[in-house]
Amino acid sequence: MGLDKIWVFGEANGDAVATITLEMLAKAREIADTVEVFMAGDGDDYAEELGDHGAETVYATGDLDGAMQGVAVASAVAAAVADGDGPDAFMLGTSQDGRDVAARLSVKLDAPVITNVVDLEVDGDSLLGEEPIFGGTVDVKTKNTSGKPGIFLVRPKSFTAESSGGAEADVEDLDVPDLGAAGSARVTDRFVEESDGPKLDEAAIVVSGGRGLGEKDAYAMIESLAKAVGGAAGASRAIVDAGWVPYSYQVGQTGKVVKPTVYIAAGISGATQHLVGMKGSKNIIAINKDPEAPIFAVADLGIVGDVHKVLPKLIEALEG
Repeated sequence: MGLDKIWVFGEANGDAVATITLEMLAKAREIADTVEVFMAGDGDDYAEELGDHGAETVYATGDLDGAMQGVAVASAVAAAVADGDGPDAFMLGTSQDGRDVAARLSVKLDAPVITNVVDLEVDGDSLLGEEPIFGGTVDVKTKNTSGKPGIFLVRPKSFTAESSGGAEADVEDLDVPDLGAAGSARVTDRFVEESDGPKLDEAAIVVSGGRGLGEKDAYAMIESLAKAVGGAAGASRAIVDAGWVPYSYQVGQTGKVVKPTVYIAAGISGATQHLVGMKGSKNIIAINKDPEAPIFAVADLGIVGDVHKVLPKLIEALEG
């Protein structure tokens, strides 16, 4: 027995629907009879892809003329709910825009947000959100008892995006009410970090480095190996905090969650905070000179050795 209707917050990366949206749609199809999407912008641009992943209807705001997504989308959705057209629950990705919309929607609906969700299950006529706590060592389940539609912020890579072969979704206007002073803010520019390889959270192969590299300059080996295997370079929190690489490289509870086919951890001891972000990888290869390093407990293949000796040999073999 599932819910009658779930609304999924739709996000886009250029001309394509964001992966986190497709992941949530896959789960929503399992637990609700009707799955619909609400989003900023022109829904017609994404109706085919969203329909292929199970969305029946796309409610879109249309051009926001540079207005902040969170303000406009949350106000529009709250108005729709007040008119009696809302769902039993909302699913939003743990992204910048997802968090913004969820927070504002929570205030407008006077409903709590259940965050850091990695799984959902139906409990009667509502949902339970499963979230890891204490650094990922314990999982708890949280239920919304407010009597209002549940708002769930879902972590990326919690579900697997799968096409359902559905027809193109219908597109309907999501009317945006007067936003007042909150609507006066405008997005004036966007910074997109340059990258010549796959995105960290979407790469099939990820090579991450940790404090065991010894120094900042040694991180070049991680980038060389990632390039040689056609993957993305990642990092532990320790070397991000040390300023060796940008935060966008961080894998872990407070960084990106990755689930590649192959994850190579070089010089990473395996703190719980890091394991939370990569333990779902299909194949984990750990390289560490400490045979007792916790990373070996989750590794499918472990190499006990000095990364300064092992990595150059791997790179040489791959490039040779």
